[in-house]
Amino acid sequence: MQLNGELNPNDPEFFELLTGSFRRLVGRALVPEDRGPEWLYGDAPFVVLAHNSAPDPVFVYANGAAQRRFGYSWSEFVKLQSRLSAGPSERGARQALLDAVTQNGFMTGYHGMRVTKSGSRFWMEDGIVWQLRNAEGQDFGQAATFSKWVEVPPSEIIDGAG
Repeated sequence: MQLNGELNPNDPEFFELLTGSFRRLVGRALVPEDRGPEWLYGDAPFVVLAHNSAPDPVFVYANGAAQRRFGYSWSEFVKLQSRLSAGPSERGARQALLDAVTQNGFMTGYHGMRVTKSGSRFWMEDGIVWQLRNAEGQDFGQAATFSKWVEVPPSEIIDGAG
C-alpha cells in the first residue's frame, strides 16, 4: 500500500491499516465495531490524523474532525508536511515523541501544542500516537487521535509565529 495524497478517505484497505494497527498496538478499538470508514471520516467526534513514512512525512489522512480543528481542507491536508502541525519551537518535542513511537509502537497520554492553518495554537490533550503497522509488521507511517484540546491565547505564544 502506497500512502500518498491520492488516498480516498473512505478506502477500506487504509481503514483496516489504521484501525487494525490501533487495535493490535494499543489493545482496544479505535472505532465502535458497527462503524466503518465513512463514519470515521465524516462523523467521528474525535480527531484522527495519519502521515506517511517519508523522510519529511506528509499527512495522508485527516478526518472531518481534524479538518475542522486545524482549519485545512482534505486537499490541503494531504499536501502538508506533518511537522507543520506544530510551531517551530514545538517541533523538537514532537520529533522526540515520534521517535519514541517508532521504538515502542505507540504512546498514550500525549500532550502537545499544535498550530492551525490560521496560526492559532492549542494544546492537544490525552492524545494517542501509534505506528501504522500492518499484521505482517510492516510500517507505513504514524497516526494520532485526540478528542480534547485547550486553546492558547495569542499572548501566551512564545516563539511569536502565531
